[in-house]
Formats: sequence, C-alpha cells, structure tokens
Amino acid sequence: MNDQTKSFGDTAKSLARNPLGIIALFIVLVYGFASLVTAFAGSFTASERIPLIYFLITFPVLVLAVFAWLVSKHSGKLFAPSDFKNEDNYVKMQMAVVASLTAATAKSDTPTSAAELNKIVEVVHAVGPARVGSGDGWRNHILWVDDRPENNVYARQAFEGMGLRFSLALSTDEAFERLAQTKYAAIISDMGRREGPREGYVLLDRLRKEGDKTPLFFYAASNAPEHKRETREHGGQGCTNNAQELFEMVTRAVIGRQTD
Repeated sequence: MNDQTKSFGDTAKSLARNPLGIIALFIVLVYGFASLVTAFAGSFTASERIPLIYFLITFPVLVLAVFAWLVSKHSGKLFAPSDFKNEDNYVKMQMAVVASLTAATAKSDTPTSAAELNKIVEVVHAVGPARVGSGDGWRNHILWVDDRPENNVYARQAFEGMGLRFSLALSTDEAFERLAQTKYAAIISDMGRREGPREGYVLLDRLRKEGDKTPLFFYAASNAPEHKRETREHGGQGCTNNAQELFEMVTRAVIGRQTD
C-alpha cells in the first residue's frame, strides 16, 4: 500500500508541472472519489444518487469544454519548459528569439531601452511555450512579400527561432505565383513597393477578391490607428511598424491555425 501511495505521489508531482497535467490530475482525483462513492451506492437513497449520476455525466463534458477553450484561447500557457526534451534548448531558443527581436526593433543610433527589452521578453515568454512546430507542412510556412527582404533579416530570424519558415516574394505577381503553388499559414507584406505606394492593399484586395482568407499582416512604416483600421476594412488582420507587435500577432495567428 505504501508503494502504491508513493507511486501515486510521484505521478501527481509530475502531473502538477503544467496546466495540462493539473487538469489530468484533477480528473483522476474526482473519478477516484466518485468510484468510492459508487462502491457504497447501496447505502444512498434514490434522491441522493441522482445528483451523483448527473455529476458523472456532466463532468466529462465540462472538462472537454474547458480544455477546448484553453487550447483555442490560451495555448501558450499550457506547457512548461520541462515539457521540452531539453530545458537548456528551450532557454537557448527563447534567448535567440529575444536577441533577434531586439536587433529588429533597435534603431541605428538609439539603443533598445530596458522597458522595450522587458516587453520583448514578455512577448517571447507568452508565445514561446506554444512553439509553432517544425516540418515541411503549410502550418508553419509564411510568405513574406517585400522588395527589400534584407531589411527584415532579424525579424525573420526571430520567427525562425519559433520553428517557422519563409518563402520570399519581391512583388505582388511573384506572391501570387507562389500562392498558386503553396498554401501558407500567414502572409506578411510591406506597403509601398516599386509597383506603387499602396501596393500592399493591391495584394490584399486581390487575395480577398479571389476568396483567399489567409491571414495577412502589414509590416510597414506606419503604426497609426487609422492605418490599422484601414487594414481591417480591406480584410487584413494587422498593421504595424513594430517587430515585437508583428511577432506576437503572426505567431498567435499561426498557432490558431494549427488545428485547421
């Protein structure tokens, strides 16, 4: 009996390391108590047994609903560093992403402030546990449309640290050539290109006209509220000139499409 108690204690300790384990532990405990109660069901009256029956029926449905809500709305909080095969690799991954985002947001003659650095760390920590994956599928593949891709090297490195990969297009026509061949989890685009100062909207409008609902985000020179609003009016998902904000918006959108 002592061995069984010790084994259960070890199992409970391991399950309590992250939210998913806590949910599983709670289910085990509740049904353990329910089993004890049902073993003595003969001593209960019919009116006393009815609430227990309703509980045993509704509890799994409630747990499933809560789990679905957590996965869809708070997937980044479901895992702990220990869920990775190597916690050192997890820490190194986060450090690399933070470094890349810091480089992407730093101005040529203005160092990143302590407040900005703290915000970067918070963003990476919030998204990091829900690493978007790896492999060759479309779910971790992003199309980046920009006629000057060298300007976005550090931003792409930050995304790649999360397991994302990229295809680059220098123009709207080239973007549609790639879209005709490959499905993407998201599209990032600049606004003004050689084709025109509002070429980003040309790309977005054409996408939506053709029925393509791939999330699209503008990484352009403006972060003004009116431009964010105009982006939404055209059917886009976001507009920013801030690498941190872009990183958070895109990774969350990609994570949200993992179950598509």
